[in-house]
Amino acid sequence: MVEPLRLGSLTVDPPVVLAPMAGITNAAYRRLCAEQGAGLYVCEMITSRGLVEGDATTKQMLVFDETERVRSVQLYGTDPGYVGNATAILCEQYGVAHVDLNFGCPVPKVTRKGGGAVLPWKRGLLARILEAAVAAASPYGVPVTMKTRKGIDEDHLTFLDAGRIAQETGCAAIALHGRTAVQGYSGVADWDSIAELVAAVDIPVLGNGDIWEASDALAMMDHTGAAGVVVGRGCLGRPWLFRDLAAAFAGNPVATLPTLGEVASMMRRHAELLSVHMGEERACKEFRKHIAWYLKGFRAGGELRHSLALVTSLRELDELLARLDPTEPFPATELGAPRGRQGGPRRGVVMPEGWLNDADGSSLHVTEDAHLPSGG
Repeated sequence: MVEPLRLGSLTVDPPVVLAPMAGITNAAYRRLCAEQGAGLYVCEMITSRGLVEGDATTKQMLVFDETERVRSVQLYGTDPGYVGNATAILCEQYGVAHVDLNFGCPVPKVTRKGGGAVLPWKRGLLARILEAAVAAASPYGVPVTMKTRKGIDEDHLTFLDAGRIAQETGCAAIALHGRTAVQGYSGVADWDSIAELVAAVDIPVLGNGDIWEASDALAMMDHTGAAGVVVGRGCLGRPWLFRDLAAAFAGNPVATLPTLGEVASMMRRHAELLSVHMGEERACKEFRKHIAWYLKGFRAGGELRHSLALVTSLRELDELLARLDPTEPFPATELGAPRGRQGGPRRGVVMPEGWLNDADGSSLHVTEDAHLPSGG
């Protein structure tokens, strides 16, 4: 048995968190995953400026399913004022029970502005942002956490200072992706860095990176001493991973190997939930991106895959799914295999000019965009 994760008054049992992923972890997908097993399912990242200024796109992303009793949102921000105001809005107007702050995104359009994975280099600015969020959430009893990476590159590591600052500013926990910004999603996650952070702070540390199976989550926690895990790419096309995680953390490790017919049923459920929240036409368009992940490793032919990637209605989806062989077993070769974006390491990390010259940035003002959907 694995102990529950406690974030202030919020208990997460099992200590499993769905990582916010842009365009993926909407209300429909969060419900689909929650139907498989308990955990904390975080809304895709929104920008604090977009929320404060009433941006329509931001508001559309802040949709919750009727079954979501615990509303969790990841917030992006580079300005303490915006972050504090946005946190207060989430608590007061949206009834969230948890706010996570993103300092792990390695995408150039984010880092070139001084945000995401490069912001923790400015220790003073990071502290001001965290202080603003915690102060805004405290009157509502809402815990604030942060997610980050090891650092910009191996010569500019920030995770230990980030953990110290998170603890000093009153954060309830910190999640660490065991890669640097320059690595992106390439290579192998450094679980040793997660163990190092666990040893350095008293607040709970969540581990992230290379959790493809429930056994990986148990191995990470055993290796690092982490209080829980954050799962991102590992659940793409495999929402039943949360069923396996719940079982493994309860002491009953299993590996769900659904037939293609069972996967097709999951695909249909996913599209159905999207339709509830978006309407059928838009839902089918949104669902197309998931086809390749669900069918990865199965023998479904190229023509059928192509047709599924162009689906326009639930009726058409039903007709196409009916053409799959429901008895085809799950491809064992996919167990433990990486999913989602990977690529190679970047040549460098795009940052504002002179960003590395000062490691404090207490008085720095970083212009914040209203639209920067991404993840970390």
